[in-house]
Amino acid sequence: MSVSPLVWGLTIAGIVALLLFDFFFHVRKAHIPTLREASFWSALYVGIALVFGAGVWIFGGSDPGAEYFAGYVTEKALSVDNLFVFLVIMSSFKVPRADQQKALLFGIVFSLVARTLFILVGAALINTFAWVFYLFGLILLLTAGNLLKPESEESHSPDNLMVRLARRVFPATDVYDGDRLFTVKDGRRVMTPMLLVMVAIGGTDILFALDSIPAIFGLTQNVYIVFTATAFSLLGLRQLYFLIDDLLDRLIYLAYGLAVILGFIGVKLILHALHENNVPFINDGEPVPVVEISTGLSLTVIIAVLLVTVVASLASAKGRAQSTVSAARRYAQEYLEVEHDPQRREELFVKVCAKERDLGELPEKYRTRIHDEDKLRALLRRVHEEHDRSC
Repeated sequence: MSVSPLVWGLTIAGIVALLLFDFFFHVRKAHIPTLREASFWSALYVGIALVFGAGVWIFGGSDPGAEYFAGYVTEKALSVDNLFVFLVIMSSFKVPRADQQKALLFGIVFSLVARTLFILVGAALINTFAWVFYLFGLILLLTAGNLLKPESEESHSPDNLMVRLARRVFPATDVYDGDRLFTVKDGRRVMTPMLLVMVAIGGTDILFALDSIPAIFGLTQNVYIVFTATAFSLLGLRQLYFLIDDLLDRLIYLAYGLAVILGFIGVKLILHALHENNVPFINDGEPVPVVEISTGLSLTVIIAVLLVTVVASLASAKGRAQSTVSAARRYAQEYLEVEHDPQRREELFVKVCAKERDLGELPEKYRTRIHDEDKLRALLRRVHEEHDRSC
């Protein structure tokens, strides 16, 4: 599919316009999005992505259209998995709920810029070295293996290299000043934790790009489709965060589903590399007659795996128990941190009490598996003590 410079320019202008609209009409004024607001804008951005994909299918053909949808669905699924890490970062830095939108939008913009650079580099490597497909396939297979390893919130440290460098270069305060990046303390300009949050998100976005870009290049080598599928998967991610943050812990099998998808794409890449082989020590530098996986089959497998993963997660009793524990801990921590917003505190206290009742109704086998149960119980007692004092 050939794309003219005019179409490229209009596409980039449209994506930039959507990001600017998001900032000036939603993020600029700090607030907590309502469920209705998050649902509406999440659905709208998904709708825009689907309409764009339909346009690719109509004007570019069925193969490019299928490649776009396969890439979009894969990148969207990887983005949802990344939201869990964003949640860990927000909790670790104790970002006020109303100010989280700005940090998320920065993460989306930084991720889009970083992935665009990776796309350009990846396309240049593919055009120059056919063996790059072997490398991309190996990266995806290794990533799939790592996703199968059990992990917890503690495995996602927000204190990455970029955060440590930022702390050394700029003096920092532990107190937020709204959503400002810098503030004045004792007559000196210092960095707020908000800037550190953005640096932490930016650092993790680079790692995410190392997985996602080889994955989408395994589905299509058309740079325009790779770029647009990646961009539209990121747009609306901020709204999706507020829409499903209570469900993230329920998706306990998402990592396994992503491992299957990345492993599948990794095999597809290696088969393609064998089909185009020119590496001297493989089949004397001649192409290997292997069966290649079609784009239609790829799209079918990706959608089927995600459907099975999501349904199995939502139907899982273990998932419901894990979600209850995580939500109780998160609501309790936020209650103790929100000191100057009585209305928000009361809303959180109601949620804490509801989750506390749910904890008491968990089957014994799940209650005994609660990580740091004593700390959780102590946290809940502190919430009740604080609430009793404020009444």
